[in-house]
Amino acid sequence: MTLSPGSRVGLAGAAVVGVAFGMARYAYGLTLPAVRQDLDLSELVLGLIASATFAGYLAGLLLARPLAARRGPRAPTTTGGACGAVGAVIVTVAQSPWLLAVGAVLAGSAGGWVWAPYSDIVTRTVSPRERPRALALITTGTSGGLVALGGLAVLAVLGSWRLVWGGLAVAAVAAAMVNLRLVPRTGPVPHPDGRGGPFSLARALTVPAAYSVVYFAVVVIYFTYAADVLARDLPTAAVPALYAAIGVTGGVGVATGSVAQRLGSLRVAALCLVTVAAALALLGLAGGSPAATAASACIFGVGYMTGSAVLAVWTAELVPDRAGAAFTGCLIVGAVGSVAAPVLAGAVIPGLGLGTLLVLTAAVSLLSGVALMLHGLSKGTIAETGP
Repeated sequence: MTLSPGSRVGLAGAAVVGVAFGMARYAYGLTLPAVRQDLDLSELVLGLIASATFAGYLAGLLLARPLAARRGPRAPTTTGGACGAVGAVIVTVAQSPWLLAVGAVLAGSAGGWVWAPYSDIVTRTVSPRERPRALALITTGTSGGLVALGGLAVLAVLGSWRLVWGGLAVAAVAAAMVNLRLVPRTGPVPHPDGRGGPFSLARALTVPAAYSVVYFAVVVIYFTYAADVLARDLPTAAVPALYAAIGVTGGVGVATGSVAQRLGSLRVAALCLVTVAAALALLGLAGGSPAATAASACIFGVGYMTGSAVLAVWTAELVPDRAGAAFTGCLIVGAVGSVAAPVLAGAVIPGLGLGTLLVLTAAVSLLSGVALMLHGLSKGTIAETGP
Protein backbone atom coordinates (compact mmCIF):
# COMPACT_ATOMS: atom_id res chain seq x y z
CA MET A 1 0.00 0.00 0.00
CA THR A 2 1.32 3.44 -0.97
CA LEU A 3 1.30 5.96 1.85
CA SER A 4 0.37 9.58 1.26
CA PRO A 5 3.03 12.24 1.95
CA GLY A 6 1.19 13.18 5.13
CA SER A 7 1.21 9.60 6.38
CA ARG A 8 4.89 9.07 5.53
CA VAL A 9 6.01 12.22 7.29
CA GLY A 10 3.58 11.63 10.15
CA LEU A 11 4.78 8.08 10.81
CA ALA A 12 8.47 8.98 10.57
CA GLY A 13 7.98 12.02 12.77
CA ALA A 14 6.00 9.98 15.29
CA ALA A 15 8.89 7.50 15.53
CA VAL A 16 11.56 10.17 16.00
CA VAL A 17 9.55 12.33 18.39
CA GLY A 18 8.43 9.21 20.25
CA VAL A 19 12.02 8.25 20.99
CA ALA A 20 13.49 11.72 21.48
CA PHE A 21 10.63 13.27 23.40
CA GLY A 22 8.71 10.33 24.85
CA MET A 23 11.74 8.27 25.85
CA ALA A 24 15.00 10.26 26.01
CA ARG A 25 13.47 13.30 27.67
CA TYR A 26 11.73 11.36 30.44
CA ALA A 27 13.96 8.34 30.98
CA TYR A 28 15.78 10.23 33.73
CA GLY A 29 12.63 10.61 35.79
CA LEU A 30 11.76 6.97 35.28
CA THR A 31 15.15 5.75 36.50
CA LEU A 32 15.60 8.45 39.17
CA PRO A 33 14.89 6.23 42.23
CA ALA A 34 17.37 3.59 41.10
CA VAL A 35 19.96 6.20 40.10
CA ARG A 36 19.68 7.82 43.54
CA GLN A 37 20.35 4.52 45.25
CA ASP A 38 23.09 3.30 42.89
CA LEU A 39 25.12 6.52 42.75
CA ASP A 40 24.11 7.85 46.22
CA LEU A 41 22.98 11.30 45.04
CA SER A 42 21.19 13.98 47.07
CA GLU A 43 17.82 15.51 46.18
CA LEU A 44 19.51 18.78 45.21
CA VAL A 45 21.96 17.09 42.84
CA LEU A 46 19.17 15.03 41.30
CA GLY A 47 17.13 18.20 40.80
CA LEU A 48 20.07 20.03 39.23
CA ILE A 49 20.66 17.18 36.76
CA ALA A 50 16.95 17.10 35.92
CA SER A 51 17.02 20.81 35.17
CA ALA A 52 20.21 20.39 33.16
CA THR A 53 18.50 17.85 30.92
CA PHE A 54 15.91 20.48 30.03
CA ALA A 55 18.66 23.03 29.52
CA GLY A 56 19.98 20.58 26.92
CA TYR A 57 16.51 20.48 25.42
CA LEU A 58 16.52 24.29 25.25
CA ALA A 59 19.92 24.25 23.55
CA GLY A 60 18.57 21.83 20.95
CA LEU A 61 15.64 24.14 20.28
CA LEU A 62 17.93 27.13 19.80
CA LEU A 63 20.38 25.33 17.52
CA ALA A 64 17.81 23.51 15.38
CA ARG A 65 16.65 26.64 13.54
CA PRO A 66 20.13 27.75 12.33
CA LEU A 67 20.89 24.20 11.21
CA ALA A 68 17.59 23.97 9.32
CA ALA A 69 18.34 27.32 7.67
CA ARG A 70 21.59 25.90 6.32
CA ARG A 71 20.84 22.24 5.64
CA GLY A 72 17.07 21.90 5.54
CA PRO A 73 14.58 20.88 8.27
CA ARG A 74 15.43 17.17 8.08
CA ALA A 75 19.00 17.83 9.30
CA PRO A 76 18.04 18.73 12.88
CA THR A 77 15.92 15.59 13.15
CA THR A 78 18.95 13.49 12.21
CA THR A 79 21.14 15.38 14.68
CA GLY A 80 18.59 14.81 17.41
CA GLY A 81 18.60 11.09 16.77
CA ALA A 82 22.39 11.02 17.10
CA CYS A 83 22.30 13.02 20.35
CA GLY A 84 19.71 10.67 21.81
CA ALA A 85 21.76 7.60 20.93
CA VAL A 86 25.14 8.91 22.12
CA GLY A 87 23.71 10.42 25.30
CA ALA A 88 21.93 7.20 26.19
CA VAL A 89 25.15 5.21 25.74
CA ILE A 90 27.01 7.60 28.06
CA VAL A 91 24.36 7.28 30.78
CA THR A 92 24.42 3.49 30.40
CA VAL A 93 28.08 3.36 31.41
CA ALA A 94 28.12 6.34 33.83
CA GLN A 95 29.73 5.74 37.21
CA SER A 96 29.82 9.35 38.45
CA PRO A 97 27.26 12.15 38.70
CA TRP A 98 29.24 14.25 36.21
CA LEU A 99 29.20 11.59 33.50
CA LEU A 100 25.56 10.88 34.26
CA ALA A 101 24.78 14.58 33.81
CA VAL A 102 26.65 14.80 30.49
CA GLY A 103 24.81 11.82 29.03
CA ALA A 104 21.42 12.87 30.38
CA VAL A 105 21.82 16.41 29.02
CA LEU A 106 22.86 15.15 25.59
CA ALA A 107 19.95 12.70 25.46
CA GLY A 108 17.59 15.37 26.75
CA SER A 109 18.61 17.71 23.93
CA ALA A 110 17.20 15.27 21.36
CA GLY A 111 13.64 16.49 21.87
CA GLY A 112 14.70 20.07 21.19
CA TRP A 113 16.46 19.16 17.96
CA VAL A 114 13.64 17.13 16.43
CA TRP A 115 10.20 18.40 17.39
CA ALA A 116 9.83 21.90 15.92
CA PRO A 117 11.47 21.14 12.52
CA TYR A 118 8.58 18.84 11.70
CA SER A 119 6.29 21.88 11.55
CA ASP A 120 8.37 23.13 8.62
CA ILE A 121 8.61 19.67 7.08
CA VAL A 122 4.83 19.27 7.22
CA THR A 123 4.03 22.71 5.82
CA ARG A 124 6.48 22.16 2.95
CA THR A 125 5.62 18.57 1.98
CA VAL A 126 2.02 17.93 3.07
CA SER A 127 -1.21 19.36 1.64
CA PRO A 128 -3.09 21.88 3.83
CA ARG A 129 -5.95 19.43 4.32
CA GLU A 130 -3.63 16.78 5.81
CA ARG A 131 -1.51 19.10 7.96
CA PRO A 132 -3.50 19.11 11.25
CA ARG A 133 -3.68 15.30 11.21
CA ALA A 134 0.04 14.94 10.40
CA LEU A 135 1.08 17.39 13.13
CA ALA A 136 -1.11 15.66 15.71
CA LEU A 137 0.24 12.23 14.65
CA ILE A 138 3.84 13.39 14.99
CA THR A 139 3.28 14.85 18.44
CA THR A 140 1.30 11.82 19.61
CA GLY A 141 4.28 9.66 18.77
CA THR A 142 5.33 10.55 22.30
CA SER A 143 2.62 8.14 23.49
CA GLY A 144 4.27 5.26 21.69
CA GLY A 145 7.59 6.31 23.17
CA LEU A 146 6.16 6.24 26.67
CA VAL A 147 4.71 2.78 26.13
CA ALA A 148 8.12 1.61 24.93
CA LEU A 149 9.76 3.30 27.91
CA GLY A 150 7.38 1.47 30.21
CA GLY A 151 8.39 -1.77 28.53
CA LEU A 152 12.07 -0.98 29.02
CA ALA A 153 11.36 -0.23 32.66
CA VAL A 154 10.56 -3.91 33.11
CA LEU A 155 14.22 -4.53 32.33
CA ALA A 156 15.14 -2.21 35.18
CA VAL A 157 12.93 -4.20 37.53
CA LEU A 158 14.47 -7.49 36.42
CA GLY A 159 18.04 -6.27 36.06
CA SER A 160 19.43 -2.73 36.15
CA TRP A 161 18.28 0.81 35.37
CA ARG A 162 21.17 0.94 32.88
CA LEU A 163 19.28 -1.47 30.60
CA VAL A 164 16.64 1.23 30.10
CA TRP A 165 19.22 3.61 28.69
CA GLY A 166 20.82 0.90 26.58
CA GLY A 167 17.45 0.10 25.01
CA LEU A 168 16.89 3.80 24.43
CA ALA A 169 20.12 4.02 22.44
CA VAL A 170 18.99 1.19 20.15
CA ALA A 171 15.55 2.80 19.67
CA ALA A 172 17.13 6.16 18.78
CA VAL A 173 19.21 4.59 16.01
CA ALA A 174 16.20 2.70 14.60
CA ALA A 175 13.99 5.82 14.55
CA ALA A 176 16.68 7.86 12.82
CA MET A 177 16.91 5.25 10.05
CA VAL A 178 13.13 5.29 9.54
CA ASN A 179 13.22 9.07 9.37
CA LEU A 180 15.91 9.12 6.70
CA ARG A 181 13.91 6.67 4.61
CA LEU A 182 10.44 8.23 4.81
CA VAL A 183 11.04 11.98 5.12
CA PRO A 184 12.09 13.70 1.89
CA ARG A 185 15.08 15.99 1.88
CA THR A 186 14.08 19.62 1.35
CA GLY A 187 16.04 22.81 0.87
CA PRO A 188 17.11 25.20 3.61
CA VAL A 189 14.39 26.93 5.58
CA PRO A 190 14.17 30.48 4.23
CA HIS A 191 14.71 33.38 6.57
CA PRO A 192 11.66 35.52 7.42
CA ASP A 193 10.84 38.08 4.75
CA GLY A 194 10.84 40.88 7.29
CA ARG A 195 7.11 41.49 7.50
CA GLY A 196 6.83 42.62 11.11
CA GLY A 197 9.84 40.53 12.17
CA PRO A 198 10.07 38.81 15.53
CA PHE A 199 7.89 41.43 17.23
CA SER A 200 4.85 40.61 15.13
CA LEU A 201 5.48 36.92 15.74
CA ALA A 202 5.69 37.53 19.50
CA ARG A 203 2.43 39.49 19.47
CA ALA A 204 0.64 36.71 17.62
CA LEU A 205 1.92 34.08 20.06
CA THR A 206 1.48 35.82 23.41
CA VAL A 207 -1.29 33.51 24.64
CA PRO A 208 0.16 30.20 23.32
CA ALA A 209 3.55 31.15 24.81
CA ALA A 210 2.02 31.80 28.24
CA TYR A 211 0.24 28.46 28.01
CA SER A 212 3.50 26.78 27.04
CA VAL A 213 5.36 28.02 30.13
CA VAL A 214 2.78 26.64 32.54
CA TYR A 215 2.07 23.45 30.59
CA PHE A 216 5.68 22.30 30.33
CA ALA A 217 6.50 23.22 33.93
CA VAL A 218 3.65 21.15 35.40
CA VAL A 219 4.29 18.25 33.02
CA VAL A 220 7.97 18.16 34.00
CA ILE A 221 7.05 18.00 37.69
CA TYR A 222 4.76 15.04 37.04
CA PHE A 223 7.30 13.09 35.02
CA THR A 224 10.24 13.87 37.28
CA TYR A 225 8.58 12.75 40.49
CA ALA A 226 5.82 10.29 39.55
CA ALA A 227 8.22 7.34 39.60
CA ASP A 228 9.50 8.55 42.97
CA VAL A 229 6.00 8.53 44.45
CA LEU A 230 5.37 5.02 43.20
CA ALA A 231 8.75 3.71 44.34
CA ARG A 232 8.02 4.82 47.91
CA ASP A 233 4.53 3.37 48.31
CA LEU A 234 3.86 0.74 45.62
CA PRO A 235 5.55 -2.36 44.15
CA THR A 236 8.38 -1.73 41.71
CA ALA A 237 6.25 -3.03 38.82
CA ALA A 238 3.94 -0.03 39.25
CA VAL A 239 6.47 2.30 37.59
CA PRO A 240 6.46 0.59 34.16
CA ALA A 241 2.68 0.32 34.38
CA LEU A 242 2.41 4.07 35.00
CA TYR A 243 4.37 4.98 31.89
CA ALA A 244 2.53 2.45 29.76
CA ALA A 245 -0.83 3.79 30.96
CA ILE A 246 0.19 7.36 30.12
CA GLY A 247 1.28 6.28 26.66
CA VAL A 248 -1.84 4.24 25.90
CA THR A 249 -4.36 6.86 27.01
CA GLY A 250 -2.26 9.58 25.40
CA GLY A 251 -3.07 8.02 22.04
CA VAL A 252 -6.22 10.14 21.98
CA GLY A 253 -3.92 13.01 21.05
CA VAL A 254 -4.08 11.80 17.43
CA ALA A 255 -7.54 13.39 17.26
CA THR A 256 -6.33 16.78 18.53
CA GLY A 257 -6.36 18.38 15.10
CA SER A 258 -10.01 17.51 14.51
CA VAL A 259 -11.05 18.47 18.04
CA ALA A 260 -9.25 21.82 17.81
CA GLN A 261 -11.01 22.57 14.53
CA ARG A 262 -14.38 22.04 16.23
CA LEU A 263 -13.79 23.55 19.69
CA GLY A 264 -10.96 25.98 19.06
CA SER A 265 -7.34 25.49 20.06
CA LEU A 266 -7.52 27.87 23.02
CA ARG A 267 -10.38 25.96 24.62
CA VAL A 268 -8.60 22.63 24.09
CA ALA A 269 -5.43 24.02 25.66
CA ALA A 270 -7.33 25.28 28.71
CA LEU A 271 -9.04 21.93 29.20
CA CYS A 272 -5.67 20.18 29.01
CA LEU A 273 -4.29 22.26 31.89
CA VAL A 274 -7.34 21.39 33.98
CA THR A 275 -6.90 17.71 33.12
CA VAL A 276 -3.21 17.71 34.11
CA ALA A 277 -4.17 19.45 37.36
CA ALA A 278 -6.54 16.61 38.23
CA ALA A 279 -3.81 14.05 37.57
CA LEU A 280 -1.28 15.89 39.75
CA ALA A 281 -3.77 16.26 42.59
CA LEU A 282 -4.59 12.56 42.53
CA LEU A 283 -0.91 11.62 42.59
CA GLY A 284 -0.14 14.02 45.41
CA LEU A 285 -3.10 13.16 47.61
CA ALA A 286 -3.41 9.41 47.04
CA GLY A 287 -0.18 8.28 45.40
CA GLY A 288 -0.05 5.24 47.68
CA SER A 289 -3.28 3.85 46.26
CA PRO A 290 -2.96 1.65 43.15
CA ALA A 291 -6.42 2.71 41.94
CA ALA A 292 -5.72 6.42 42.40
CA THR A 293 -2.32 6.10 40.74
CA ALA A 294 -3.83 4.28 37.74
CA ALA A 295 -6.52 6.94 37.42
CA SER A 296 -3.88 9.67 37.67
CA ALA A 297 -1.79 8.11 34.90
CA CYS A 298 -4.78 7.69 32.57
CA ILE A 299 -5.99 11.24 33.15
CA PHE A 300 -2.50 12.64 32.74
CA GLY A 301 -1.95 10.76 29.48
CA VAL A 302 -4.97 12.48 27.91
CA GLY A 303 -4.03 15.96 29.13
CA TYR A 304 -0.33 15.58 28.38
CA MET A 305 -0.54 14.34 24.82
CA THR A 306 -3.47 16.51 23.78
CA GLY A 307 -1.78 19.49 25.43
CA SER A 308 1.41 19.13 23.40
CA ALA A 309 -0.39 18.33 20.15
CA VAL A 310 -2.66 21.36 20.43
CA LEU A 311 0.37 23.63 20.76
CA ALA A 312 1.69 22.43 17.40
CA VAL A 313 -1.73 22.83 15.78
CA TRP A 314 -2.38 26.19 17.45
CA THR A 315 0.88 27.83 16.35
CA ALA A 316 0.46 26.54 12.78
CA GLU A 317 -3.03 28.06 12.70
CA LEU A 318 -1.90 31.45 13.96
CA VAL A 319 1.24 31.78 11.81
CA PRO A 320 0.93 29.29 8.92
CA ASP A 321 3.71 30.88 6.85
CA ARG A 322 6.20 30.63 9.75
CA ALA A 323 4.92 27.52 11.51
CA GLY A 324 8.34 26.19 12.50
CA ALA A 325 9.51 29.50 13.93
CA ALA A 326 6.22 29.97 15.79
CA PHE A 327 6.34 26.50 17.33
CA THR A 328 10.01 26.89 18.22
CA GLY A 329 9.32 30.19 19.96
CA CYS A 330 6.64 28.65 22.16
CA LEU A 331 8.81 25.64 22.92
CA ILE A 332 11.70 27.90 23.93
CA VAL A 333 9.66 29.87 26.44
CA GLY A 334 8.16 26.60 27.64
CA ALA A 335 11.65 25.21 28.14
CA VAL A 336 12.34 28.00 30.62
CA GLY A 337 9.62 26.57 32.84
CA SER A 338 11.02 23.09 32.29
CA VAL A 339 14.47 24.16 33.47
CA ALA A 340 13.30 26.10 36.51
CA ALA A 341 10.65 23.70 37.81
CA PRO A 342 12.88 20.74 38.87
CA VAL A 343 15.41 23.01 40.60
CA LEU A 344 12.64 24.72 42.55
CA ALA A 345 11.07 21.37 43.37
CA GLY A 346 14.36 19.90 44.57
CA ALA A 347 14.86 22.89 46.85
CA VAL A 348 11.39 22.85 48.47
CA ILE A 349 10.70 19.12 48.77
CA PRO A 350 12.77 18.70 51.97
CA GLY A 351 10.61 21.33 53.69
CA LEU A 352 7.17 20.81 52.13
CA GLY A 353 7.22 17.15 51.17
CA LEU A 354 6.64 15.66 47.73
CA GLY A 355 2.88 15.25 48.14
CA THR A 356 2.39 18.92 49.00
CA LEU A 357 4.54 19.97 46.06
CA LEU A 358 2.38 17.94 43.66
CA VAL A 359 -0.84 19.43 45.05
CA LEU A 360 0.52 22.98 44.76
CA THR A 361 1.58 22.28 41.20
CA ALA A 362 -1.93 21.00 40.49
CA ALA A 363 -3.36 24.27 41.80
CA VAL A 364 -1.10 26.27 39.47
CA SER A 365 -2.21 24.18 36.50
CA LEU A 366 -5.89 24.47 37.39
CA LEU A 367 -5.84 28.23 37.93
CA SER A 368 -3.90 28.73 34.70
CA GLY A 369 -6.45 26.68 32.75
CA VAL A 370 -9.30 28.72 34.19
CA ALA A 371 -7.47 31.98 33.43
CA LEU A 372 -6.86 30.88 29.85
CA MET A 373 -10.54 30.06 29.37
CA LEU A 374 -11.59 33.39 30.87
CA HIS A 375 -9.15 35.22 28.62
CA GLY A 376 -10.71 33.58 25.58
CA LEU A 377 -14.19 34.51 26.74
CA SER A 378 -13.23 38.12 27.46
CA LYS A 379 -11.61 38.52 24.05
CA GLY A 380 -14.31 36.56 22.25
CA THR A 381 -11.62 34.39 20.69
CA ILE A 382 -12.58 30.86 21.76
CA ALA A 383 -14.72 30.25 18.73
CA GLU A 384 -12.18 31.94 16.47
CA THR A 385 -9.02 29.98 17.29
CA GLY A 386 -9.73 27.28 14.76
CA PRO A 387 -8.74 27.70 11.11
